[in-house]
Amino acid sequence: MSGTHSVRKDTGAGSDVVVHGRAGGFAQEITVGSHHLKGDEPVNVGGTDTGPGPYDFLLAALGTCTSMTVAMYARRKGWPLEAVTVRLRHSRIHAADCAECETREGLLDRIERDIYFDGDLTTEQLLKLQEIADKCPVHRTLTSEINIRTRTV
Repeated sequence: MSGTHSVRKDTGAGSDVVVHGRAGGFAQEITVGSHHLKGDEPVNVGGTDTGPGPYDFLLAALGTCTSMTVAMYARRKGWPLEAVTVRLRHSRIHAADCAECETREGLLDRIERDIYFDGDLTTEQLLKLQEIADKCPVHRTLTSEINIRTRTV
């Protein structure tokens, strides 16, 4: 047998995400399994502000994954982590203003993530949890090559 084969890994993420919107506005109805959410844009850009915007959902995914991953790690280690709060912001910056970035021209996306750990943790534990935060699956997805296949059905 010849040709190129792709491997599809089931992430165990659950149900399909279904998003439906009317063409006359930005408001969206989102269904994820038994969960029903709304997405929209703020009024100042023409939306009705009935739900978070697309980048808000992206940041929420990263924040949720970060919090879950570091909490799971701390539980496994038996560390006294009591709570995790992740605050995120998205912006577009000039590539020339980013010393650590490979891209040198144009604009690029920047996500700033602040993680607050509650608990009687040592400095070493805090540093390890910060390292583990970068290993959450959503962080890895966002920093890797992504292949999106779109079909009209």
